[in-house]
Amino acid sequence: MNGMTQPRRAMPNTYVAEGEKSFAANRDFYGRLGFEEVMDLGWIMTMASPAHPTAQVSFLTHDASAPVVPDLSVELGDPAEVDAAYAAMTAAGAEIVHDIRDEDWGVRRFFVRDPQGRVVNVVAHRA
Repeated sequence: MNGMTQPRRAMPNTYVAEGEKSFAANRDFYGRLGFEEVMDLGWIMTMASPAHPTAQVSFLTHDASAPVVPDLSVELGDPAEVDAAYAAMTAAGAEIVHDIRDEDWGVRRFFVRDPQGRVVNVVAHRA
């Protein structure tokens, strides 16, 4: 992938069991650290720094279309970079946990397992 993909940001994803109750608690906690809610789809909520919007953390009750909650998201610049990353990962024999697809909420993504077993969501926003 050298030179073919350029990560825009990487953010942790945290599983939460209690949905809105957990989201509210995290809104309060991370709000005291300066984060603000930037997205809430009911199953995922993302908090970001207003001053540095690439500093983010997401909380998920589940994933809307995948079998697992990913541990980490890596956002690439555009969907073509997601395709290139997918090709590179499959050529290297990496375990694809969730096949490449366009999601209803405007992203192209796939999940891949890293060498330590963590699930990485490789994603880009569609225009």
